Amino acid sequence: ERVAWLPPLRIKIAGTPGGRVTGKAVQDGAFFFPLQWAPRVIEAPAAWAAGNLGQGARVAVIDGGIWGSHPDLAPNIDAAHAISFATDVDGNPTNWDEDVGDFWHGTHVAGIVAGAAALGTIGIAPRATIIPVKALHDGSGTFGGLIQAILYAAAPTSLGGGGAHIINLSLGAEFFRQGGNNAQLASFVGRVTSFARQQGVFVVASAGNSGIDLDHTANLVSVPAQSVGVVAIAATGPVNLESGGTNFDRPASYTNFGQSAIHFAGPGGDFTLFPDGQWFLDMVLSTNVGGWAFAAGTSMASPAAAGVAALIVGKYGPMSPAHLEARLRASSDDLGKPGNDDFYGGGRLNARKAVQ
Repeated sequence: ERVAWLPPLRIKIAGTPGGRVTGKAVQDGAFFFPLQWAPRVIEAPAAWAAGNLGQGARVAVIDGGIWGSHPDLAPNIDAAHAISFATDVDGNPTNWDEDVGDFWHGTHVAGIVAGAAALGTIGIAPRATIIPVKALHDGSGTFGGLIQAILYAAAPTSLGGGGAHIINLSLGAEFFRQGGNNAQLASFVGRVTSFARQQGVFVVASAGNSGIDLDHTANLVSVPAQSVGVVAIAATGPVNLESGGTNFDRPASYTNFGQSAIHFAGPGGDFTLFPDGQWFLDMVLSTNVGGWAFAAGTSMASPAAAGVAALIVGKYGPMSPAHLEARLRASSDDLGKPGNDDFYGGGRLNARKAVQ
């Protein structure tokens, strides 16, 4: 079995923005911030204004290659603990990938977590540390590589690991639990994610982009979203933002859902107007190799959750995953039906409330 990042729809912005906007607010260093609806909908600017920037939090982004020299990423990259487990590719470092169309999934995800607002965009936790852990190349990799990556990220630096407080997994696979060795594979991944949580590491993953009701899939399982100890994130996204759309909290057209699987929802963007209109504004803007890119998917929602978790760790210090999850649940906005909901789980993330 192979694991892959969950393919987003994306559009690229190449080059360097002209003219730098500066001011007292941390987001003033991000030229493209006016196009970043995602941080605003979860009230991240209010958290930043109160001095909560994620300092001290360490987030392992287990993904494809991360272009660490990007000006919006370089200040926050822990290059000393970067590592590659893309075992099917010889000699590819953590800062290299070959994603289709010059879109680097890992670079985009890292920018959502902790873009530093040095030039173009800002992440949810703009002073958190990113640990690049490469388990995918050109969009896919082995479960063996993923398992090694999780174990490395969860281990303390004193034991040769990445020393992460939080692991983001914007990747996954959906397969039938019964058949071949699938049940054993799903069980083993669950043992590894459970081990990471037992080590005090908060593991967050994208819920998947297949529009599946995970409450009624019988034999079908989504891994690692439904693995033991993993907090799964569904996606929300606006429609026709360019023409005045205002509902940022509608469930994204593609997101997996189900009360048995979804813990929280976060901004993942959407593309329902494709190909008419300036639909790309409904997607999430973040860093990309050579510039910036719009993309949509639960792959974009999961790092938003990792970023909010990093803000919490930055303010209150490391805490158990159970306490971190409880703080997210207490601070999220309860949307949909009261209590746990098919699409929103325990609620849509709110960064301002999470650090109050």
